[in-house]
Amino acid sequence: MKKILTTLILGLAGVVGANACTNFIITKGASTDGSVMVSYSADSHQLYGALYKHNPGKYRFGDMVQIYEWDSGRHLGQIPQVKTTYSTVGNMNEHQLVIGETTFGGRRELVDPTGIMDYGSLIYITLQRAKTAREAISIIADVAQEHGYASSGESFSIADANEAWIMELIGKGYKEATQGGNVFKGIVWVARRIPDGYISAHANQARISTFPLNDPENCLYSGDVIDFARKKGYYSGPDEEFSFCRAYAPLDFSAMRGCEARVWSFFNMFVPGMDQYLDYAMGHNKNNPMPLWVKPSRKISPKEVFDAMRDHYEGTPMDMTVDIGAGGEGSPYRWRPMSFTVDGVEYVNERAIATQQTGFWFVSQSRSWLPDPVGGILWFGVDDAATSTLTPIYCSITDVPECFREGNGHMTEYSETAAFWIYNRVAQFAYLRYNYVGKEVRRAVDRWEYEALEEVEKIDRVATRYRSAEKMKNYLTDYSIYKAQEMFDTWVDLDKYLMVKYIDGNIKKEGPDGFIDNGHGKNIPASPDQPGYSEKWKRAVAADHGDTLKVTEL
Repeated sequence: MKKILTTLILGLAGVVGANACTNFIITKGASTDGSVMVSYSADSHQLYGALYKHNPGKYRFGDMVQIYEWDSGRHLGQIPQVKTTYSTVGNMNEHQLVIGETTFGGRRELVDPTGIMDYGSLIYITLQRAKTAREAISIIADVAQEHGYASSGESFSIADANEAWIMELIGKGYKEATQGGNVFKGIVWVARRIPDGYISAHANQARISTFPLNDPENCLYSGDVIDFARKKGYYSGPDEEFSFCRAYAPLDFSAMRGCEARVWSFFNMFVPGMDQYLDYAMGHNKNNPMPLWVKPSRKISPKEVFDAMRDHYEGTPMDMTVDIGAGGEGSPYRWRPMSFTVDGVEYVNERAIATQQTGFWFVSQSRSWLPDPVGGILWFGVDDAATSTLTPIYCSITDVPECFREGNGHMTEYSETAAFWIYNRVAQFAYLRYNYVGKEVRRAVDRWEYEALEEVEKIDRVATRYRSAEKMKNYLTDYSIYKAQEMFDTWVDLDKYLMVKYIDGNIKKEGPDGFIDNGHGKNIPASPDQPGYSEKWKRAVAADHGDTLKVTEL
């Protein structure tokens, strides 16, 4: 258990960024509207939430691309530019291709400090060059192989309007022999297509186990993925029994409890019988692993995916709102580090799907029945998914909303016009009184998202009437920017409202026309409600300090 911090926070040999993320994947046959959906939370204590934008370009032979490590900003080197690049916004491009990731770390000795391509650069370079998921897999593999892979083990969600894949890769490390200068570079990898009608997920632990060796329609892999494991002493059995995750990312308690538990919780929302894997999710039985994908009992809507990203294990044995760690206000948050020790015994602070240190998050929709400029939507948000809302960003936009613009504030500079900071203001207040303020925020989230989902259907219809691609893109750009600004303004007002209503631990009374005064017309509120603390909290305080606090009769 002492390795939980190492595995989830420090496991990337110097990487300090978005390496504790969560991805859900919903195939078109598993969604209510036929869209392929991918969710992603970029979770890092140092990542600022912004919407990245790359405009399409034409380049000459010999042009180079400078590569900077996404997590740290460190310059890694340069690679040749391609002739043409595509437009991208966030983690989606103009062809409805989307790529998300979670870092599983894996075997430390396989990190190559001389590599040029880190996992973040692989994502954004590939989005600029690929049209389909299969093409993206090929580009990721080729670029990392040719230029060296600078990060540790990585799982990618890769989807287009028709297919969804999981690709897992890890470097070969760097070794220069004392004689002969033998150098191992590149990656080993495997990618599997998720069957239509199924859902999958990954959350910082490699999940591809055994895989078909002769099914290129549904499974792709590097030619030496098994031989290299044998060479390194990670595996010695027959090819058909080889497991990628067992060889390159062996399980420990933290991998199950801190990572696989999030996958289990997502599956548990939509698939009956997941209790059979509860001992695995809780870190008690590594010999009972979950399948890579499962078939939901019903089709899943976009709003349900949004809300799945807000999970804190509610209703499960790991529910973060019910133990004494939730305090007197039922808070599902535990500040880092991820473990603590009492009298020589180590305990875990749960790592839920929704977490305080999210930089940005999204749920993408790739919709095959619509033209690409309209079909791709990135429902985008910043900060904690449980206290923030998503707004629609069409994949074809030519400019980004000011509230999400890179450079509008950063982690050490507050900006009055940045969504990241207003959402953090609301979140910090919600954390203090989660049983009241948190519920209030969630009601605001639901109102916004239900209205936006309904509105997008109308925007789709209008956009598809444009015969000019340029006019279509301009319309969708204007709408995306307008909607994001409306969202920002709504949250500015929410921040003010919450402050007035819940100041000093009180709850002001409200009527149809606003807050209720004391009847004398002097803007003095009626006596506020003072709900106090939860019963469990009161009993814990009494047990801890009751002799001092006990009221005695004179």
